[in-house]
Amino acid sequence: MRIGFHISIQGSLDRAVDRALELGCNTFQIFTRNPRSWIFSELDPRVVEAFREKVERSDIEPVFGHTPYLLNLSSPEESVYSKSVESLIAELRRCAELSIPYLVTHLGSHLGAGIEIGLRRVSSAISRALSEADNDVVLLMENTAGGRNTVGSRFEELGAILERLDDPGRVGVCLDTCHCFAAGYDLRTGEAVDETLRLFDRAVGLSRLRLVHLNDSEAPLGSHIDRHEHIGLGEIGEEGFRNILRSPLGRRPLILETPVDGRRDDRENLLKVKELAGVLSAPPEGV
Repeated sequence: MRIGFHISIQGSLDRAVDRALELGCNTFQIFTRNPRSWIFSELDPRVVEAFREKVERSDIEPVFGHTPYLLNLSSPEESVYSKSVESLIAELRRCAELSIPYLVTHLGSHLGAGIEIGLRRVSSAISRALSEADNDVVLLMENTAGGRNTVGSRFEELGAILERLDDPGRVGVCLDTCHCFAAGYDLRTGEAVDETLRLFDRAVGLSRLRLVHLNDSEAPLGSHIDRHEHIGLGEIGEEGFRNILRSPLGRRPLILETPVDGRRDDRENLLKVKELAGVLSAPPEGV
């Protein structure tokens, strides 16, 4: 199993590798900069070298980048859209500099302009960004829970974007289990997981699935509410995750974005996943 977390880069970007190893991860995801600001500094060559060396010395692979929260690649508002595309180009280049092979992005909201306009804006943004950032970084579109005019909650929307791209070979999908469930795709039984993957394969293609964000859902099926929960403690439940981990989803890299609170920490969630996958003989202590 390749399993890890979204890791903080506080202090220095290369420290994320140390934190991932301390948690027992063999893959992880990071922001390459402050995710809540349009402004950023160029990468320090010394930090880039330290990051790359630490990853190379470890068993960690692959590493995933994630675009900042502010991007809205579906926006009909030209100022936000322009900044979003430029930021995506910058992130693709930063990932290449850091030898990060994949970059995850949210697709944004059409703000009421309509799904067709949103799909056109996203497709154009991705095609331009890939053209200007001429490297080998693969962009992963993350599915959404479906609220607030967001683009990408339906598998057919992801497939429609892929069909419109100039270079679809550099684009894949990150499937978030919480978002998937909130969007109306059931994951609680073996039959439900099989049906969800059948729909995904028909609309997108399982070969495009490069990463799974493994999160339980605090909100019920089809709620369109994006609230992550600890593995097995939400609406998907432990049996649901057993079925997920037995399926092709369990053979992709798994990144957890679960809460950290008094009920469970990151290490306990990682152990819970291994227990449900059948690679631990007993439940982790205290979980």
